[in-house]
Amino acid sequence: MNRAENLLLVADSEHDANMLYAAGLFVPDPFIWLRLAGKNFIVMNDLEIDRARRQAPHCRVLSTSQLQKKLRAAGCTRPGFAEIIRLILRERGSGKVFVPENFPLGLANELARLKIKIAVKPGAFFPARELKTPLEVRHLRAALAMAEAGMAAGIAALRAAKIGANRRLIYQKAPLTSERLRAVIDTAITQLGGLAAHTIVAGGEQGCDPHERGHGPLRAHEPIILDIFPRAQATGYFGDITRTVVKGRASEAVRKLYATVHAGQEIAFRKMRAGTPTQEVHHAVQDYFEQQGYKTGQRNGRMEGFFHGTGHGLGLEIHEAPRVGSTSPGKLVAGQVVTVEPGLYYPGIGGVRIEDVALVTAGSPRNLTRFEKRLEV
Repeated sequence: MNRAENLLLVADSEHDANMLYAAGLFVPDPFIWLRLAGKNFIVMNDLEIDRARRQAPHCRVLSTSQLQKKLRAAGCTRPGFAEIIRLILRERGSGKVFVPENFPLGLANELARLKIKIAVKPGAFFPARELKTPLEVRHLRAALAMAEAGMAAGIAALRAAKIGANRRLIYQKAPLTSERLRAVIDTAITQLGGLAAHTIVAGGEQGCDPHERGHGPLRAHEPIILDIFPRAQATGYFGDITRTVVKGRASEAVRKLYATVHAGQEIAFRKMRAGTPTQEVHHAVQDYFEQQGYKTGQRNGRMEGFFHGTGHGLGLEIHEAPRVGSTSPGKLVAGQVVTVEPGLYYPGIGGVRIEDVALVTAGSPRNLTRFEKRLEV
């Protein structure tokens, strides 16, 4: 990033990844962050100011109430964010700032009314977010460990389950549903300081929709997709892991599907190194699936085959740059952390997806995921 650019963010850092990256602390309400002449400033209310001074030593912390007092003394009757931003810019001899694409429109209009020039910064607001530092890799590995703990708890429950009438699974004397198994997984993650949301537990035909969370009774002898992507509450970084398992005996069709996806993931890992075009990684997997007889397309009004990307960047957002898909731009760069998650989905058989997380290097990628891959449990 060009440090000479004057940058402005106004957001809360609980939900805005750029603000969390910039300020380095969680704040539930919107606040002001500025980078002017290479120096960072944050404007905090009295409730947060002392914590901000401790947790954001890289920023100069300014007081909202003191700035409002100064503005009122100058005749401003209702000093809000726009007036505070104008005051800070004028005191530092600047009248133009770059903002991200999701900058609040109402505030942008107010700043324009106050003769402050703003422009949307082209491309990524913080390009450095795409390349993870060693500390960020540790944060990601910690979040991934939470996801693996959830996976272990979920698979342990499946192993302990009994097979009842109509192949329905019984766990602790009650039907094992997607909802119950999701609760087991999410509870394990919560106990480790993670926040699990929208965990996928999709069995049988439900697994043919990659983003179906899953509902109702789980059954033996059919594939169950477990996709777990918690956020570490301490750091804001995400983990992401997917395994496909069968309680009981998998059919020959499912075994073949699983072996093909597993081999496709290994192909992707071999391609996952700095300098490789992201499209090339995806197409290598896609071509292999086609060679094995697994076509992708629409049949009977729904998609089947391999109809999503091979992976995506992972960090302060669950989906961030780079993308690894059929039309994704650019080449892989050392320092990127990317999921590797090919899948195949066929109504009548079920879905299979396997996902690990790779740290891209100049040579072979480093697999940050340590959890075993086993179809039958």
